[in-house]
Amino acid sequence: MLNHITIMGRLTRDPELRRTGSGIAVASFTVAVDRDFGGRDGGERETDFIDCVAWRNTGEFVSKYFTKGSMAVVSGRLQIRSWTDKDGNKRRTAEVVADNVYFGESKRASEGNAYGGNSYSAPAYSAPASAPASDFAMLDDDDAQLPF
Repeated sequence: MLNHITIMGRLTRDPELRRTGSGIAVASFTVAVDRDFGGRDGGERETDFIDCVAWRNTGEFVSKYFTKGSMAVVSGRLQIRSWTDKDGNKRRTAEVVADNVYFGESKRASEGNAYGGNSYSAPAYSAPASAPASDFAMLDDDDAQLPF
């Protein structure tokens, strides 16, 4: 059987890091994932809020490097968990148990605006001050001819 899921979205809050009684780290967080299509009337795209949990080193990594608004790519398995609420009602919840969590954008892009937008501007190149000028030569090639 195959149970594998990969989602990409922004964290809705800072990850919450806890430890089990035996000291194992577990981080809980929610990822807001936009659907690829709009509503029935062609309006705005809907957003799904997907609960995620990361254990051990992955949980510590998420807690240390991700904050609210960070773009994350979460890879793992979908798990349905049953529980009983305070009124005695049986409930079920779906969550992604993360095997791997990756950065969804560069650090520079995430610092670019309040929402961690995808804007990226390459830094201007300048020769190191310690390098002699004779080591550098101007290229006359046209960038349009590059194969990429």
